[in-house]
Amino acid sequence: MMIARLVQRLPGFLSDVAKFKRGGVVPPRLLTYTVTFRCNARCIMCDSWKLKGHNDLSVEEIRNIFTQLPNMDAVRLTGGEPFVRKDLVEIVELATRHLRPLGIHITTNGFLTDRIVDLCTNRTKSVPLQVMVSIDGLADKHNHIRGNTNAYACAIRTLEELAPLRKKLNLDLAVNQTIVDSGGIEQYDSLNSMLRRLGVRHQVVMAYDASATYSVERGQDLAPREVGQFTSFGAFDQSDLSDFLVRAKSNLQTEKWWARWVKGYYLRGIEERLLEKSDGSTFTNPKCAALRTHLRIFPNGDVPTCQFNSNVVGNLRTASFKKLWTDAVTNEQRQWVDRCAGCWAECEVIPSAIYSLDLLRRR
Repeated sequence: MMIARLVQRLPGFLSDVAKFKRGGVVPPRLLTYTVTFRCNARCIMCDSWKLKGHNDLSVEEIRNIFTQLPNMDAVRLTGGEPFVRKDLVEIVELATRHLRPLGIHITTNGFLTDRIVDLCTNRTKSVPLQVMVSIDGLADKHNHIRGNTNAYACAIRTLEELAPLRKKLNLDLAVNQTIVDSGGIEQYDSLNSMLRRLGVRHQVVMAYDASATYSVERGQDLAPREVGQFTSFGAFDQSDLSDFLVRAKSNLQTEKWWARWVKGYYLRGIEERLLEKSDGSTFTNPKCAALRTHLRIFPNGDVPTCQFNSNVVGNLRTASFKKLWTDAVTNEQRQWVDRCAGCWAECEVIPSAIYSLDLLRRR
């Protein structure tokens, strides 16, 4: 079934990729929908939980929007914390029915174990689901970063309940470790060993200094001003960081082939930017897919430019998708994207690497 769907979509994929690389306007193929900015954590590297005036789309409004969108290759549901929405199962079902994705991805802090297990169990299982649980270190470290003394215990409970059910539930389960400071590097090996005993994939991302998406101020442009610029949240010793990246890349050799490709690509870009091993002309820097093959929707229906530019091109609560996607304001922001030096946020980089085919060229 999955192979047949991939083959069926291949001609459209190649056509859209060719048009995207020429700078044309194409329908989005990947949706990142922030279902809420509300969060039950108080993370030190994120201001989502500080945002006020929540005005999340209702299920009926989401249904209306999804019926206007084209089929998606993948749907990513994120937050805030997605599972604070009690209707997340309904949102997943709407995405499955109307967007017909090849896969759905949900990022979670793992606090609400019962809701997470319920969704994984009761959703339509014909579409693969990836649940990415955030764990940033061992107990005390993780609890400090997430601002909750029960954060680690809850996340581990979620992993322990889901891990034995993966095959039955058509579920890919992984842990995402955000490297906030040198303490995260120091605990990487211990966390990796613990996750291997559970049979759970372990991936890492480097926390960057600031994000327009999760800032309490709206309409910001915080994108890098030059190719290769990356300001990390914490400070790192170059030798320690180098050793850590060697270990992280080495551990990819036991992962599934697609994880090796994707994470290897991401880590190569981090190495170039943080270890000063490039003269700038050879930085891995794919053509950006924002507002082309990659569509972002904020909780209230706003469509922002990208992770680092929260300027809004329109609102799908009040405007049709067709009008918004072809509007002059949207095209102006696409020109901004074309001028952007390029970031290295994984959630922007990987879609861009896939749809520009740079992921293959840079293997």
